[in-house]
Amino acid sequence: MSSSYSFNESFTITHARYLASKVASDLKRIQRFYGSPSDDDITAYEEEVAILLKFGFLSSVTYGFKRNGMYIKPTLHYEASELIKGGSDDDPGRVTIGEDVSNATFSSFLIKNSKFHQASEKEKQEVLDSLPVKRTTGHGPEFNGTLTSDKNYFSNGISLGRSSLK
Repeated sequence: MSSSYSFNESFTITHARYLASKVASDLKRIQRFYGSPSDDDITAYEEEVAILLKFGFLSSVTYGFKRNGMYIKPTLHYEASELIKGGSDDDPGRVTIGEDVSNATFSSFLIKNSKFHQASEKEKQEVLDSLPVKRTTGHGPEFNGTLTSDKNYFSNGISLGRSSLK
């Protein structure tokens, strides 16, 4: 039994909700500065992240504004990973303000990891049915700029690394 497996076994929905709350805090800040996403959308995104983290199925998720098919500033991208030893646990925040989001729409793109794709069809369907966000398939996000790592959220062996579009 590997160390990462034992960490995974003790990662609970409480740990997952803690990490998801940090994402929700970042989204609330975007909402305050730019008017989107809605409170209902933030609640749904938070629950979606918590459920996928709990089952170990989240690879990455991007939230931000899109114009002409590309994400623009402000956009936040989160990568989930397992860490055997403690990682840093930053406070949410530091979202860029004053960006031009005219003619842009708020959007999100989520990627599930290989553990999800290796799960049984029954387990995958049960998790998908429990998610508040019903997603469709599509091409990965394209960015008008460069993602720069700026924060890390950590709980009981699981890390959500945050990058901001610069």
